[in-house]
Amino acid sequence: MPAKITPFLMFHGEAEEAMAFYLSLFPDSKTIELRRYGPEGPGREGTVMRATISLGGSEVMCIDSAVRHPFTFTPATSLFVTCRSDEEITRLAAELGKRGKVFMPLDAYPFATKFTWLTDRFGVSWQLSLT
Repeated sequence: MPAKITPFLMFHGEAEEAMAFYLSLFPDSKTIELRRYGPEGPGREGTVMRATISLGGSEVMCIDSAVRHPFTFTPATSLFVTCRSDEEITRLAAELGKRGKVFMPLDAYPFATKFTWLTDRFGVSWQLSLT
């Protein structure tokens, strides 16, 4: 059996808000596991110690780091979404792009009928491509 590879997103107190946002965007998504820090820590009580969500069938893990780090997400790593309709890519681009930053606007490119690359309000980078 091959090793399982799962994207792992580290937040600083925004994991639950980000997960709820992502779950609202992708059909057939759900929370698989959600564990919170208790009063004993080491993270702030009630924040996400570890969670696994399924976004359209792909698992993503999330945490709220108990330690403040000088780094955050980088656009060099992104979640790539293959969209099946014009409506889907347009909706996702609009929602994910709110309060984010667009690197490549939603448009036709030599490599894709319709494509966009952006970061969302949490700093997570997304590439959306129409099949």
